[in-house]
Amino acid sequence: MSFLTEFPEMGRGDLRDLKKGIDAGFRDFSRAYGEGIEAFFYPLLKFMVWFEKLLVNTPWPLIIIVLAALAWLGSRNWKLVAGTVVAFLVIGYFGMWEDTMATLAIISVATIVCIGIGIPFGILMARSDRVQSAITPILDVMQTIPSFVYLIPVVMLLGIGKVPGLMAVCIYALPPIVRLTNLGIRLVDAEVMEAATAFGANYRQRLWGVQVPLALPNIFAGVNQTIMMALAMVVIASMIGVKGLGVPVLRAISNQYLALGLMNGLAIVALAIIFDRVSQQYGKRLQKHREGGHGV
Repeated sequence: MSFLTEFPEMGRGDLRDLKKGIDAGFRDFSRAYGEGIEAFFYPLLKFMVWFEKLLVNTPWPLIIIVLAALAWLGSRNWKLVAGTVVAFLVIGYFGMWEDTMATLAIISVATIVCIGIGIPFGILMARSDRVQSAITPILDVMQTIPSFVYLIPVVMLLGIGKVPGLMAVCIYALPPIVRLTNLGIRLVDAEVMEAATAFGANYRQRLWGVQVPLALPNIFAGVNQTIMMALAMVVIASMIGVKGLGVPVLRAISNQYLALGLMNGLAIVALAIIFDRVSQQYGKRLQKHREGGHGV
C-alpha cells in the first residue's frame, strides 16, 4: 500500500505543485541574489586562481623542497620526508604534476576555509549546550546527505567553476573540525579551569590561554579528518569544473581508461597518505607536549 493510498487527501497534484513551488522559489532566489553571492566569493576565487598559478608555475625542485621541509616540520621523520620526495618525483615522472598542484591548491584553500569557519563554531558549541543542540543536526545532515544532492543548488547559484567546487568540498569536509574542536574544549579538565580562574584569568584568557592549547591535539585531529574528506571530494568536485587529479579520473571512468584512472587515483592516495601521516605525527607530538606539561 502506497503513501498516497494511505493518505488520499494528499494527491499527486499537490505533490507536483509543492515541487514546482520549491523549484520556482529557488530559481527566483538565484536570479535575485546570484550575482551578489558571486561578488561575495570573487576575492576567494582570485586567491584560488593566484595560488594555483603559483604552484603550477613554481619550478618543481623548489616545490619538492618546500613540501619536504613541511613534512619534516610536521613529522620530524626522515622516512616520511623521503617518501614525500619520492612520491612527488613519481607523480612528476608520470606527467601528473600540474593536476597534482591544482589539487593541492583546492585542498589547501578548502582546509583554510574549514579551519576559519569550523574552529569558531566548535568554540561556540563548547560554550553552550543549546548552540550544540542546534548545530549538531546541521552537521549530521552535512555528513550524511549525498554530495550530488547539494551540488544541485550550488551549481544553480554559482554555475560551474572553482568556487562551487570549493563550496562542495567545504560542505563535505567541515563537520570533523567543528565536532573535534567542540570535543577537545569540553574534555579540558575542570580542575585546570578552576585553577586558571583562581589565578584571576577572565573568560578570554581561559579560552585562548588554557582550553584551546590543551585541546590542540583534538583540533588537529579534526584538521586531519577535514583534509582526508576534502581529498575524497576531488573526483566529485571535478564534475563541476574543478581542475585537478579528479578530472582524468572522471575521464577514465567515462572512457574506460584503466591505466589513466589507476595512476591518477594512486596519486590521490599518495597525497592522502602523506597528509595523513604528517598531520598524525604532528598531533602525536602535540599530545606528548601536553602530557609532558602536565607532568611538570
